Amino acid sequence: MDLFTLTRQLIDIPSITGDEGAVGRFLAQHLAKLGYAVELQAIDRERSNLIATTDGSPGIVFSTHMDTVPPHFGSSEDEENIYGRGACDAKGIIAAQILAAEKLRAEGFSEIGFVFTVDEEMASLGATAANAHPLARECRYLINGEPTDNKMAAGTKGSLRFTIVCEGRAAHSAYPEQGESALEKLLDVLESIRRLVWPSDEMFGETTCNIGVISGGTRPNVIPAEAEAELQIRLVTSAAPIKQMIEAAVAGRGQIKYSSEHEPVRLQALPGFEICVPRFTTDIPYLSNWGTPLLVGPGSIFDAHTGHEKISKRELIGAVDLYARLARVLSERPAVAGR
Repeated sequence: MDLFTLTRQLIDIPSITGDEGAVGRFLAQHLAKLGYAVELQAIDRERSNLIATTDGSPGIVFSTHMDTVPPHFGSSEDEENIYGRGACDAKGIIAAQILAAEKLRAEGFSEIGFVFTVDEEMASLGATAANAHPLARECRYLINGEPTDNKMAAGTKGSLRFTIVCEGRAAHSAYPEQGESALEKLLDVLESIRRLVWPSDEMFGETTCNIGVISGGTRPNVIPAEAEAELQIRLVTSAAPIKQMIEAAVAGRGQIKYSSEHEPVRLQALPGFEICVPRFTTDIPYLSNWGTPLLVGPGSIFDAHTGHEKISKRELIGAVDLYARLARVLSERPAVAGR
């Protein structure tokens, strides 16, 4: 199967977070036919991580995620690009990593593995489970794929996800004085958060805050008794001072529920590769047992999560060569004690 065909087949399998079962099974069958030992590591009843190895110890492991953001839309292509949900984030990357591994195997390189995870777009439950897998201790280098325009990342921002829940008192909307609007309380809290001046970092840039989801109320003619908002902050510092700022802004007007956090990550960037510092986060902090991590992949983050998601065919082809070259460079580096 060629690179473009595999990319389009992967795109055409819906795999919005929570629904990754079918794409995992497809990849398991595909890699088994290529001669890999394949394991589906169950995360819940509906979905599994995919871990695959050659006959040799997986000293170098390619990794990315199988899930996508909604909504799903199928693949198409023209002379320059392949389009569809997951084209660059990250199904084109999966295809490029598989083709790169096959190129290496044809050269006699045998110590290769794959870790394709679920749930990266939400809470990295897949990566957390994969981190406990016994094969992790055999891995010297983890080559993680995200859309970085085929540039090697010197680091990534951290992440803090949380929900603010406000409570009020329901009443008929014709008599608002008889109730207390949880939504209005929440809006006041969010305005306080919007006015915060976040810290910055010379390498990672500005802290950013996204109010991603607001929900509450039951009907237009009912004063809402409950309301909540889901937020994500891209960290350039540790989480502790940011939490202090959030808690001071909320000032007891709502309940804060933290769902996930990890610090900014500084990564190894090798000479001879173009370097970048993306603003997004990855599974890497949750795969700490899988050797030294590196981050690089085809596609632009500006196309990810959009209605026009695409990946350049030229970049896809370049990624196959880039991944293979990177694996060769890493294989020649001396082993670290314990690896």
